[in-house]
Amino acid sequence: MGIIRAGAAPPVFFATLCREATMAVPRYDCSGQWLKGNTHIHSTASDGGKTPVELAAMYAAEGYDFLVRADHWVPSDAAAEGHNYPLLWLDGVELDGPDESGSRYHVVCIGRFTGLDREMGLEAAMGAARRQGGYIVLAHPHWMGNTHEDALRHQFDAVEIYNHVCRWLNGKSDGTYHWNKMLEVRPNTVGLAVDDAHIRPDHPGWNGGWVMVNVREPSAEAIMASLRSGNFYSTMGPQFEDIRLHGNAVTVRTSPVQFVRLAGRGWDGLRVGSFDATNLITEATLEIPEKWKYAYVEIEDAQGRRAWTNTLTTA
Repeated sequence: MGIIRAGAAPPVFFATLCREATMAVPRYDCSGQWLKGNTHIHSTASDGGKTPVELAAMYAAEGYDFLVRADHWVPSDAAAEGHNYPLLWLDGVELDGPDESGSRYHVVCIGRFTGLDREMGLEAAMGAARRQGGYIVLAHPHWMGNTHEDALRHQFDAVEIYNHVCRWLNGKSDGTYHWNKMLEVRPNTVGLAVDDAHIRPDHPGWNGGWVMVNVREPSAEAIMASLRSGNFYSTMGPQFEDIRLHGNAVTVRTSPVQFVRLAGRGWDGLRVGSFDATNLITEATLEIPEKWKYAYVEIEDAQGRRAWTNTLTTA
């Protein structure tokens, strides 16, 4: 099945990965520290049930290091609030509405923004956010009913590949189909697992999907650099401890998982693991076929929870 080996010691990490026709650069540098964060959180500034102070306390108690506030059409300014939060708040906003084609979107923009208003419309607001350096994320495309053409239309930096609240709402939490269609055109598009937490009595879910960024220091600037470069993984629970490329092979060290999968375009895929849930894996190496356009790693634990790297190289 193309599996090279599992359980081997990780070989040396090379600075570049050479292919026949292209030069690609390994995306991951795991030599820093892993920080836990969530890039889609709602507060009482829009339709959330908790204040930023309450949210920070709840998430910090679960080991989070940073959150992104994404209230609908209300750009946040955490620095102006003057609170001594127990974690880092990164600013953001969630836009919603139709584009000029008539397709409806929800779009999370990470950054500090001014001058955004619902009356200006979705596309004008996205343009204004981009001009202000925003990181633009296609939110829960499965739940929105977005087509893959919708996903390709606006050159998003990232897409939500798991949305915890949408799983609870109607099971439409999985954005990996849209992500793979985006990767075929823009291989550097990254995938995010998020809560989209509202945390009110009729909307209680939280702490079900998050990202782990690898940074040299726990600063907002370092976290944003990691998000932009894709030096993070997304998870529903399982952990990547290390991700390394050596030649055309990838080695991962993980928390105990049942399956490790290498995923590419369409049906391209390799895997290692067992349906015997007592035979768990903490390390695996798989070789990336030369002709694959892109590759990322998915792991799954014995409870069916998954985690994903981004594509392993940047073009």
